[in-house]
Amino acid sequence: MSEQTDLDMFRAQVHAELNRLEAQSSAKEVAGKAIGKDGLKYITVIVLIGVIASLFLDGDKIAAVMGLLGASLTALISMLNGIAGASEKEEKPEYAVIKELIAKLDKLDRQEMPMRVDVEGDHVVVTKGADTVSAKR
Repeated sequence: MSEQTDLDMFRAQVHAELNRLEAQSSAKEVAGKAIGKDGLKYITVIVLIGVIASLFLDGDKIAAVMGLLGASLTALISMLNGIAGASEKEEKPEYAVIKELIAKLDKLDRQEMPMRVDVEGDHVVVTKGADTVSAKR
């Protein structure tokens, strides 16, 4: 009987340790585990809905249903990729424009160095501060 109680005690300790580890898991890890268990089921159900709908609907209605199913599959797959971290998030173009504008505004409060242009025949020399550019015609 003592072996059985030792075994029960060990199971309880293992169960408590698993619960502690799950409590310390990040949301991304928990979501990744859920995706691993159920993600393929969701995608399969959506595809089956499309196949069954194509058996019973008219041609005009099928196109609309297939479009909605395609959009839902795309959204589901992108959510799964976002949670699992399979794809890096791109920076939005608006943010790049805003960063560029901020950089330009930061330069406005500094005094710009004067520019000088020298033209001698076919040679043009542009000087601004320590930078010099020369060109021929």
